[in-house]
Amino acid sequence: MDTILEFLSNISWWMWVIIALILVAIRDIFIQRAHTISHNFPVVGHLRYWLESIGPEMRQYFVANNREELPFNRIERGWIYASAKKENNYEGFGSDRDLYAHQHIFIKNQMMAYNLPENHPNKKDNSFLPCAKVIGEYNKRKKPFRPASVINVSAMSFGSLSATAIEALNKGVHKAGAYHNTGEGGLSPYHKKGGDVVFHFGTGYFGVRSKEGSLSIEKLKKLTQENPCIKAIEIKLSQGAKPGKGGVLPGAKITPEIAEIRGVEVGKDVLSPATHKAFSNVKELMELIEVIANETGLPVGIKGAIGKLKQWEELADIMLETGKGPDFITVDGGEGGTGAAPPSFADHVSLPWVYGFSSLYRMFSEKGLTERIVFIGSGKLGFPAKAAMAFAMGVDCINVAREAMMSIGCIQAQVCHTNRCPAGIATQSKWLQNGVNVPLKSDRLAQYFKTFRKEFSEITHAAGYEHPCQFNMDDVQVNVDDTDLNRTLRSTYKYQKTEVPFNGVQELYDCPHLGSIK
Repeated sequence: MDTILEFLSNISWWMWVIIALILVAIRDIFIQRAHTISHNFPVVGHLRYWLESIGPEMRQYFVANNREELPFNRIERGWIYASAKKENNYEGFGSDRDLYAHQHIFIKNQMMAYNLPENHPNKKDNSFLPCAKVIGEYNKRKKPFRPASVINVSAMSFGSLSATAIEALNKGVHKAGAYHNTGEGGLSPYHKKGGDVVFHFGTGYFGVRSKEGSLSIEKLKKLTQENPCIKAIEIKLSQGAKPGKGGVLPGAKITPEIAEIRGVEVGKDVLSPATHKAFSNVKELMELIEVIANETGLPVGIKGAIGKLKQWEELADIMLETGKGPDFITVDGGEGGTGAAPPSFADHVSLPWVYGFSSLYRMFSEKGLTERIVFIGSGKLGFPAKAAMAFAMGVDCINVAREAMMSIGCIQAQVCHTNRCPAGIATQSKWLQNGVNVPLKSDRLAQYFKTFRKEFSEITHAAGYEHPCQFNMDDVQVNVDDTDLNRTLRSTYKYQKTEVPFNGVQELYDCPHLGSIK
């Protein structure tokens, strides 16, 4: 034995390397048959797989130019990071965009910008920018709600996101005076850190789920009574990443904490079906909205990605007939989002936000229903110029998901579906989650929102308005194509936004239904 140990200890390090490579080569040639490249090119073939695995990172940091990447390019990410950190987010030497590119946005400035009066609320807080409409006011809900911010956190559930990420987002919206949509994973303790909450449920009814897997009105009523932070309820019909498709939460990912919050069993796969059990048609959906609103007293809305309009038109007709309906509609874009989805869905099913929203809003406008509804846009709108376009088209608020994630550290690694998020945001790995500094990241989310609202207000004032709700379709132009280079939104999408009643930001500031402001 001593002789063997002595012999091994005399082998040089480079000989050990050669031995290891010989063993790998033997394994590649004679044992494994799954990978052709490593079989045909033993040892060297592994280099190809390694380079392929780091290809996205190499392209992101060294190959792609500043405006090239998707879903968010380097300039967009840089603006969010700098805004969140309160760093210089300006650019010098003029725009590096192609101003003649298809769908480039132009906001028409007025010759003399809007001048803030001395006693204006924005003199005290240049980021104060609440929603111009009160959610639930038309339907006379018991607890109407005016969002204190025009930008808010979109639906992202605990389970999809880590506990530390959810906590950072909620504390951040509290500091920014915004609201936090729970996503369909139920209301977790991490959603209850001071921020206003919109409780969202989908086909799985997590958190308000009966033993049979359907919606329990009693659980929903109890949840809202015990948690006054819940200001509204949102029913998810579909989402941009995968409209009309359910999902599976593997049992291996269901911890006791997630099981308790979602109302499911530990270690057992949970199916979210493609359709709802609580209703099967538009009429039943409308009835459910009224039941929930009457039982909880809260405004109730719906969320959907837009494709065919027939059932949406049916909903509008029932609203005209009954005088009732959803208090808000969240329109999600087919650009996808944080939810994992097959490429066939993410790339091709449902319309991009600008096409979907314009089709839906035009239909509701023609029926005279737009004043009754608060419209919320969701689909890469977390930038002031895009928000101005959305408000000109009829939006009253916007929700952001990936932009909010980036403000708390997301690096667009695009591995949300693997549970290996390197930033600790879209993972249940305790080790990776520990990298999220909640106090610091909550400050950054709040600062991103405040910077966004400040710049959005400045764009609004440059256009001659006091509040973004005053934008209309003629205030924004887009590049269309080579033969008809530039048009207003009105001539492009063939409708005019309904004028929003507005009597000044001071009236919004004094509103008794205004959401929480720190």
